[in-house]
Order: sequence, then C-alpha cells, then structure tokens
Amino acid sequence: MSPPKVVVVIPARYGSTRLPGKPLVSLVGQTMIQRVYDRAKLAKRAHRVIVATDDDRIVKAVQEFGGEARMTRHDHRTGTERVAEVAAHETGDIFVNVQGDEPLLDPAAVDTAVSALLEEPQAAIATVATPIRTPSDIMDPNVCKVVLDFDENALYFSRAPIPWVRDSAGHVQVRHLKHLGLYVFRRDALLEYPTLPQGELRRRARRYNPCRKVASVEVAPASPLGNAV
Repeated sequence: MSPPKVVVVIPARYGSTRLPGKPLVSLVGQTMIQRVYDRAKLAKRAHRVIVATDDDRIVKAVQEFGGEARMTRHDHRTGTERVAEVAAHETGDIFVNVQGDEPLLDPAAVDTAVSALLEEPQAAIATVATPIRTPSDIMDPNVCKVVLDFDENALYFSRAPIPWVRDSAGHVQVRHLKHLGLYVFRRDALLEYPTLPQGELRRRARRYNPCRKVASVEVAPASPLGNAV
C-alpha cells in the first residue's frame, strides 16, 4: 500500500488589508513567499508544494524561483477556501494549509502535524501549537491561542487570553498555547469546509463541526529568521 499523498498549499493573497503585496515583500534578499515555499519543501512528508493565489504577480514570482503556483478565484473569504479550490482540482489524500506569511515555518512541524492526523483515524483535521514562553503574549490579540481537551484535541481558538485565570493571586497551574496557524486536512474534510454555514465564530469554529475531531500536537518554538536562511 502506497503512503498517502501529501500536498502543501500556501494561500497567498496580494491584496492584504494591512500590508498590500505582502507575499512579495523582501526578507533578507528573498521574497516572503519564496522563504515560506522553501521551508515547506523541506518537509519530508510533502510530495508537492503549491502556492494558491489570486494575482499574476505572485504566480510570476513563484515561477521565477522554480516553484509551482495556481491561480484561484478572487472571492474566497478565507485562505482555507483558497486551499480547498486547489484540492478540488489536484490529486492528494492529505492537504496542508501553510500560511503565506510564515517565513519561520518549521518543516518538522508540518511532518508532525501530518503524522498526528494519520495516527488518529477519527480526526479530520490536525494542527500544531507551542507553549507560550513570553507572558505578554497571553494578552496580545495578535497571538492566537488554543485550548485542548484531555485527549489533546483542539476545542477552541481565540485571540483572547484563554484559558482565563480569574484569580491571579491563586496558585493555579495553567498552560497557555500559541496556535501556529498550520492545518492539515483529510481531503473530504477540506472539500466540505467551504460548504459549512457561516456563524459568529466562522473563522475558527468553521474549521470543524461537532462530528469532526481536530487533533493537536505540541511543537517547539520557531527559530529566529537568521537560522532559517
């Protein structure tokens, strides 16, 4: 029996609200998207890496460094929907959604998340998190946190400080985890994602329904950019 085919897809939208053209921003002599692409290619379980974009400039930039890119629709509401469009037209058993602004991506985190999904037949999605070492990150809304159940499945994602310790004077042992924004999907779960109804917590809660488990695995913090080049 051949191993599952794993496809890494990097959604890269040119029209970022906070920083237009972010995928093409230069970081130490290379574009953001090339740095992410090169890191994803180092994942041992990845058979292919594809950039999913809505802009010809990004397609051209990816092709110039020898990468593979696909044009997708302009009307996607999330990066995962863009990944799902690629999955609908490409063969693969497992699809990894790697954010296009993660130049510090640890290839081992991709492999770990894929393994976590394959080892848990009941899970449809897997993701990764790392312990928060800097106390200020707990309150930082730019840092997404995740809470796990007793079986290490993701329960809830939030930019709020979760779990919340109400009595700071008490001796309560709490582990805060930073979500790293990397998702691994079984093909059927990914194709189902765009069809799920929107709701108040769409961006996070839509990643799964109550019948689908989201396996989570803990990884080490990312290295500084200087160690990633």
